[in-house]
Amino acid sequence: MSQADAPLKRSHAAGGWGALRSCGKHLLRSGSAITGAMTLLKANQADGFDCPGCAWGDPEHGSSFEFCENGVKAVSWEATARRATPAFFAGHTVSELRGWTDYDLENVGRLTEPMRYDPETDRYVAVSWDEAFNGIAAELNALESPDEAEFYTSGRASNEAAYLYQLFARAYGTNNFPDCSNMCHEASGVGLTQAIGVGKGTVTLEDFHHADAIIVIGQNPGTNHPRMLGDLRKASMRGARVAVLNPIRERGLERFADPQDKIEMIRGGSTSIATHYYQPKLGGDMAAIRGVAKIVFARDDAARAAGRPSLLDESFIAEHTVGLDAWRAEVEATSWGAIEDQSGLTYDEIATLADVYLGGERVIVTWAMGVTQHKHSVATVREIANLLFLRGHVGREGAGLCPVRGHSNVQGDRTVGINENAPEWFLAAMEREFGFAVPRKPGHNVLHAIGAMVEGRSKAFIGLGGNFLRATPDTAVVEQALRNCRLTVQIATKPNLGHMAVGKVAYLLPCMGRTEIDRNSEKKTQIVTVEDSMSMVHGSGGINKPASPHLKSEVGVICGIAAATVGSAHVDWAAMAQDYDLIRDSIARTIPGFDDYNVRVRQPRGFRLRNAASEREWLTRSGRAEFSATPLPAEIEHQSARKRPGQFVLQTVRSHDQYNTTIYGLDDRYRGVYGERRVIFMNPDDIAAMGSTPNARVDVVGDASDGRARLAEDFRLVAYDIPRGCIAGYYPELNAVVPFTKAGDLSDTPLSKSVLVSLAPRAGEAA
Repeated sequence: MSQADAPLKRSHAAGGWGALRSCGKHLLRSGSAITGAMTLLKANQADGFDCPGCAWGDPEHGSSFEFCENGVKAVSWEATARRATPAFFAGHTVSELRGWTDYDLENVGRLTEPMRYDPETDRYVAVSWDEAFNGIAAELNALESPDEAEFYTSGRASNEAAYLYQLFARAYGTNNFPDCSNMCHEASGVGLTQAIGVGKGTVTLEDFHHADAIIVIGQNPGTNHPRMLGDLRKASMRGARVAVLNPIRERGLERFADPQDKIEMIRGGSTSIATHYYQPKLGGDMAAIRGVAKIVFARDDAARAAGRPSLLDESFIAEHTVGLDAWRAEVEATSWGAIEDQSGLTYDEIATLADVYLGGERVIVTWAMGVTQHKHSVATVREIANLLFLRGHVGREGAGLCPVRGHSNVQGDRTVGINENAPEWFLAAMEREFGFAVPRKPGHNVLHAIGAMVEGRSKAFIGLGGNFLRATPDTAVVEQALRNCRLTVQIATKPNLGHMAVGKVAYLLPCMGRTEIDRNSEKKTQIVTVEDSMSMVHGSGGINKPASPHLKSEVGVICGIAAATVGSAHVDWAAMAQDYDLIRDSIARTIPGFDDYNVRVRQPRGFRLRNAASEREWLTRSGRAEFSATPLPAEIEHQSARKRPGQFVLQTVRSHDQYNTTIYGLDDRYRGVYGERRVIFMNPDDIAAMGSTPNARVDVVGDASDGRARLAEDFRLVAYDIPRGCIAGYYPELNAVVPFTKAGDLSDTPLSKSVLVSLAPRAGEAA
């Protein structure tokens, strides 16, 4: 029996011995196992570096081991002994490398020297830093308008690098800041800003220790932020109810074995996480939450009629909110038929979820991209906030709103100014601090940037980390758009496929990683800072020798490009690169909440930025928390697909051996997939209904209504516990069928969790 024909062998539980074996495997594969293991002892420690993986918070009283399996993968990936030297690029053309997989290309190792693309030989060749900086400056300054350049930011950039990056671009004359947040979490920022006046979550990590009900919506922490499972496990063990809404059965949300629990490990045991697990259809979360609210209102009416106290927090509603009556009218006007059909849940299931909500004196709702990558994502975030307002679960201990960000500093980047439409107070502060006129015209987000490059309105692209090509939708369209650019610049630690989509002039600039020691010319060790999902800001200082003596920090690279491009009349870029304390001093003078930045960030665990909503101060137009009375969508994708035979709604997900577009390996043991990535998870009844069988090969055909053919070829069908009409598969491979022309209302986020597709049998497969 081939591996493809074998039944799924899913892990009994997340974590446990499987996680420890995986850690050892990845450390050994790095070629630098001892260095990697020693490095991990400083991960997320007060005197160490912030893990370059997820943005989950650190405990106030940390242990000696504050890392998870994915942290090990991230650290060993960065601390590898392998090197992508000029000799490697001399041996391979860019055209050849374009045909490599994401995994194979990044597995070459760390970049060692600045490189420029030579179109005559179709190869990257080494250049000096001065040649690179001056060449980039010449191309940028030759553009007809600064708005022809796009400045992309990955969430791995530090606060210091991101602040200087936006300062450089605005000094150059544009607000074009396509950012990784645009593709993932924008709906949370927009929805929460409307509802509570702050585009961030209101909880701290300690709130999870006091909550007695936690509702987890649209996220898979076992793969994406595994340290969260430890906090959910503790909550479950002390009796808190954990209700999960996720179309896919995720092992990490079912059971977790904590590798730091010696007794559990010795016994081979595990702890249940979810006390209730619901599987709505894709995009059905808003309808499910509305159903809970409908039951709450009905039970409140019954309680009042019987002379019992109201189930609602009437004092909170009266003192702190506006708009309840309009929303309640909308809820009561929504039929149960519409709620059940759109959510994919039954009345009884929604009623038990209402029991969890009403049974909690302290309720947290936490969510991620399963909520934020739909057309109606902002409305869903507003509906979640509405529900918590009903019983006053915002602004008190053990309760609140918790969007979990992805990359380690995606939230911090936005805080320090990576924003294509920054508020006026921020732009005015930049002018006061640096003495130049800051542009006011709103810039491009990710989808706008893609459109501008496709149409030839944008001619230069600079990427501060990440893999723009593979992270974005419509892979073939974006690749051609980048190759049509006059200039592409990629700042990175390792080569990836995005670097092979070269413009007419292209540079590949190597930078230090989070784990590496960053010293200035006077040998003074520098630290950088990051902000996690709980608004905690803390320092990060590497402990490893840099992978190459030619590397510069992200700050150093940005300052070099900026000085060559806009000069140093208003900003002393060389001084900033020499002393990061100067950057933090400027941040403190221009952004509220960073007073005494250099002092407070050097305290153990750093400091928390003030969140007005967590103190029940509402920075909204009304000065109160605002209920939203948005109707349910008339129809969402799974309902639309049902009307068209052969159509399904696809969500793209990560495998367990990846983080964002970085592929650490080819296994997904929590879902029972090994040695491959081109799979489609599908309900067994749907497989049978289309006349196929598990393990059959199919092509995934995307929407072509805009005249663009979209195709992802050769995927294996995997029978899985997922609602009928819904399918799932890994990105970036399936980004090829995600249209960049379709976006979330108000958020402009790609609809990566609600993609309409059909499946075509491969040649030789059954019809």
